[in-house]
Amino acid sequence: MRASTSLRGAGRAVLALLAVAAVGAVWTAYKAVGGATGGTWPGTSRALPVRPDDATLPPFLTILTRFGEPQRTGDPHPLWQYLVDAALFTFREAFVGFVAGVVIGMLLAMLMLGSRWVERAVLPWVVVSQTVPLIALAPVVMAWGNRMRLPFATWEPWMSVSVIATYLTFFPVAVNGLRGLTSPSTLSMELMRSYAAPSRATLVKLRLPSAVPYLIPALKLAATASVVGAIVGEISAGLRGGLGRLIIDYAQQYLTDPQRLYCAVLAAGLLGIACVGLVDVLDWALMRHRPREAT
Repeated sequence: MRASTSLRGAGRAVLALLAVAAVGAVWTAYKAVGGATGGTWPGTSRALPVRPDDATLPPFLTILTRFGEPQRTGDPHPLWQYLVDAALFTFREAFVGFVAGVVIGMLLAMLMLGSRWVERAVLPWVVVSQTVPLIALAPVVMAWGNRMRLPFATWEPWMSVSVIATYLTFFPVAVNGLRGLTSPSTLSMELMRSYAAPSRATLVKLRLPSAVPYLIPALKLAATASVVGAIVGEISAGLRGGLGRLIIDYAQQYLTDPQRLYCAVLAAGLLGIACVGLVDVLDWALMRHRPREAT
């Protein structure tokens, strides 16, 4: 089991490296073709969708090497160190939002499980909640947070960002959680009734284990959504310390150093991949003792 898991992990790492190499090859080829044709499609006069100059598309290897260079001239610390610190700051916000979103999503799923009428009343509003643009909701959440007073703690700005991450996180958990909780077969439910099992025992011993294969994909979506929500919240609030603020700062200085912005975007993508990887670890821990036919 451990050997197969290690081989699977090594295979994913190799595929990830191959994907990066493929992106770099396409990037470089696009710049080469665009430079040779003057920014037009080969054999035509139609302009390419993205200008192939170094200001718009810096050389791919230059972007990668920029991680090891100082953030600014004279700075003793490399750029990757700032990005790691910012990613950890954003990860805290995303993690809190992820946990809160999972709890809220599962509570909503169990609430809708109890009654078909409740499901019909609540589920449409859960869906409608995701139609509100996040960029419009973020300033409202930040304004509420600035005026919030807690009895035993101080409301910090990063907590408002976590609320924004929660908003994106709870939806997939609620929908897939409801589907998973209703997935046990009629025969299994009748068996629990024949044992006179109470609703709580049925939930813990049958419904929740049956919901795990449905929840894992939802948790992966929620993990990436929490990172997106945290970064958008930082950008909307102008909160310093995270990747969102670095993206704003580097975008404002794009013409003088475009590679930094690409590095910040890559760091955000790597943070999302790391969060999904943590869910994969949870998936392995929950599913390794389950029979193959149960998955």
